[in-house]
Amino acid sequence: MNAHVKVPAAPLRERIARAAAVAARFAEDVDAKGRFPSETMQALKDEGLMGIQIPAELGGEGTSIAEIAELCSVLGQACGSSAMIFAMHHIKLSSLVEHGANAEWHREFMRSIARDQLLLGSATTEGGIGGDLRNSLCAIEITDGVVRLEKNATVISYGLYSDAILITSRAHKDAASSDQVMTVFMKDQYTLEKTNDWDTLGMRGTCSEGFLFKGEAPAEQVIPEPFAEIAAHSMLAMAHLLWSSLWYGIAVDAVHRAQSFVRAAARKTPGQNPPGALRLAEISGKLQAIKTDIIHGVRQYEEIRRNPDSLTMGFLIAMNNTKLATSTAIIDIIGQTLLINGIMGYKNGTPYSVGRHLRDAYSAQLQISNERILMNQSTMLLVNKQDTSLLG
Repeated sequence: MNAHVKVPAAPLRERIARAAAVAARFAEDVDAKGRFPSETMQALKDEGLMGIQIPAELGGEGTSIAEIAELCSVLGQACGSSAMIFAMHHIKLSSLVEHGANAEWHREFMRSIARDQLLLGSATTEGGIGGDLRNSLCAIEITDGVVRLEKNATVISYGLYSDAILITSRAHKDAASSDQVMTVFMKDQYTLEKTNDWDTLGMRGTCSEGFLFKGEAPAEQVIPEPFAEIAAHSMLAMAHLLWSSLWYGIAVDAVHRAQSFVRAAARKTPGQNPPGALRLAEISGKLQAIKTDIIHGVRQYEEIRRNPDSLTMGFLIAMNNTKLATSTAIIDIIGQTLLINGIMGYKNGTPYSVGRHLRDAYSAQLQISNERILMNQSTMLLVNKQDTSLLG
């Protein structure tokens, strides 16, 4: 499809269902070969789903966070890697929507994303600081209206396949490590020299290799607001909610496979409760608890977007807790489906296989490490009273 042809605004559910069908068709091959899910990404672009978050006046659809979370969940049921790429793209896009709307270059860039269905990559990690995205060693240099940056990025999400990369750094060479900015670099404005491969247990299709990044661009491509504001007001909440949604989707598909296995066993022994039925009922309840937690988190974030002044430390703790709970629970749920499905779940290539699901799920506790979140959480709880109300 021509990238400049505007896709008719069919219902989002229909569009994501078509893209998810493509993702499911190629999921096993993407995982086995550790390759980028190009077929899925083309389907997402053909369905016009890359710019839906952008306001309508800039060519998007003004889609709500709740709707995007639902799309991540549907795609997660088909292919975890595809869903992660889609989620990461919209996490990056939220930084522009929430913090770049008053800058003309960024407004025009959003128009381009909506029109041309561009894919946004992310470079927030760095050699020497690990996964601590709220600190940087590298710094931008601005001279005569040109911004330059060199960064040893240990991970750039699907870096070779991005149309643009949003990258963090210190605001200037004398800035503290936490005094950061985020800059947009277009594909023709940077070079990538690969420093490490992406041969991983799961999420293999995200192709998040490490690179030495070198970029040069007009200084207006630096997002005006400090990265501290971007992270607190939009990026971290979006990350925790969209990641949790796609992880939930992965678990949903695993539970569906377990349900099919139990149903097949029940047909063989009419009138008897088949092995695994009770365990299935138990994990279905755990799955519902994850869903409830995500829905509550989305509502909290939507309230913050309507009233930014209501942002509190309690909100940040709540978003962290959503991520912590989901990333832990899905491993247990999918592990239980493996016990239900037995050898047919352990083997690859059966209708009941859940090996890919479990391997993808293990990435959840590492993506912004739960250990790091808990350390930060402990610091926040030392200076803030915890909300213990039942319905508050």
